[in-house]
Amino acid sequence: MKIAFHWLISAAAIGIAAYLVPGVSVTVVGALVAAVVLGALNILVRPILFLLTLPVTILTLGLFSLIINGVIVLLAAFVVPGFSIASFGAALLFAIVLAVVNWVFHLWQRA
Repeated sequence: MKIAFHWLISAAAIGIAAYLVPGVSVTVVGALVAAVVLGALNILVRPILFLLTLPVTILTLGLFSLIINGVIVLLAAFVVPGFSIASFGAALLFAIVLAVVNWVFHLWQRA
């Protein structure tokens, strides 16, 4: 039950972030599938990318992790039908807005 609730919250966060960021479009089904794909990519691909780019991440004081987030979002948009992103800049901004919206939802969930 808790996993299904978290999945719906993540899909809602994707929908809200897509509404706020120009250049990003998502359908309802696309948001539901993108929530699963983003979760899987964050579990499987993100640690590998993080380890490969660790020296650059250290040199930029962690700011390169934003680029990694943008790449993960672009990969998800490439895989998920109904979820499209116009440019890398839109993907980067979408990743930042998605992180903030998810953070707000998780704060709301704790209260």
